[in-house]
Amino acid sequence: MEIGIDSFVINSPAAPEGDGLSTADRMSNLLEEIECADQAGIHVFGIGEHHRPDFADSAPAVILAAAAGRTQRIRLTSAVTVLSAHDPVRVFQDFATLDLVSKGRAEMIVGRGSFVDAYPLFGLSLEDYDSLFTEKLGLLLKIRENPTVHWSGKHRPRLNGQGIYPRPIQDPLPIWLGVGGTPESFIRAGTLGLPLMVAIIGGTPERFRPLVDLYRQAGAEAGHPPERLTVGVHAIGYVAGSNEQAAEDFSPGYLRSFNEIGKERGWGPTTRAHFDAGASPGGALMVGDPETVAHKILSYDAKLGGISRMSFQMSVASLPHDQALNSIGLIGKEVIPLVEELQRGR
Repeated sequence: MEIGIDSFVINSPAAPEGDGLSTADRMSNLLEEIECADQAGIHVFGIGEHHRPDFADSAPAVILAAAAGRTQRIRLTSAVTVLSAHDPVRVFQDFATLDLVSKGRAEMIVGRGSFVDAYPLFGLSLEDYDSLFTEKLGLLLKIRENPTVHWSGKHRPRLNGQGIYPRPIQDPLPIWLGVGGTPESFIRAGTLGLPLMVAIIGGTPERFRPLVDLYRQAGAEAGHPPERLTVGVHAIGYVAGSNEQAAEDFSPGYLRSFNEIGKERGWGPTTRAHFDAGASPGGALMVGDPETVAHKILSYDAKLGGISRMSFQMSVASLPHDQALNSIGLIGKEVIPLVEELQRGR
């Protein structure tokens, strides 16, 4: 199983009275975190895409290209690219270039995004929310197959056999489909035979099992072999020396972030009791000491019928840089070996 880290490059203080970093300093810290993850043996690092004042990840391919020059082994992916808002030609060119710069370590996870800020920013209508994504995903996959494309659609000018370059080292360039809780999205990924990245940020992991089963069923019915239908999980997580320390470090920023988002979306307040339930053995949060978190990763694997990747999203808590680096080190040097040992002992 691959273990990764995803960042939304959130730059807001963990405590109400705290001070945020400059965006330049936050970006510098981020690149150091990716470099630390590479050195710690973490398999993949993902950068999200948002267009908000407290997120510095509007250009993930640029950030990942900067990280490519400072790393050797770690795979570099978006998490996710909001494909609906962009030209698939440019998206492919950006990530093909990243693949060349990184010597074959690029991936992309594409989706519609959990925020809708990109749609008005790029002059798009939310009424086209699904048709934009469906059409652009089809074009992106067509570009991946062949450098010259004949294509026409509703949301982009037609292509009449123009060449789309450069081409990546990897053939095919890995493209995952990022999904939330919409059954149609799981079915789409299975039908297309794309690897699936499921965002599980609350509740219990097992509630996603019927959706994952839908994905595998749709893939089988479309004729894709089981080994092609791989499932990854993007979950909120943080590792410290003890369960108590992990909760103490992570919960203040987590609660602040979720309550701010909740005000925008009309959710009720998120409390420490909600956090503790999420961090409990049956909850979705990957927060605790290395042994607790390793066992929880294996519980996700069992509850979802097998997963190939687990990615931690810890930037939601706006942790101090030293705590983020320490957690990355523990994930690479303690959690990954524990997961491998537990898997061998099954």
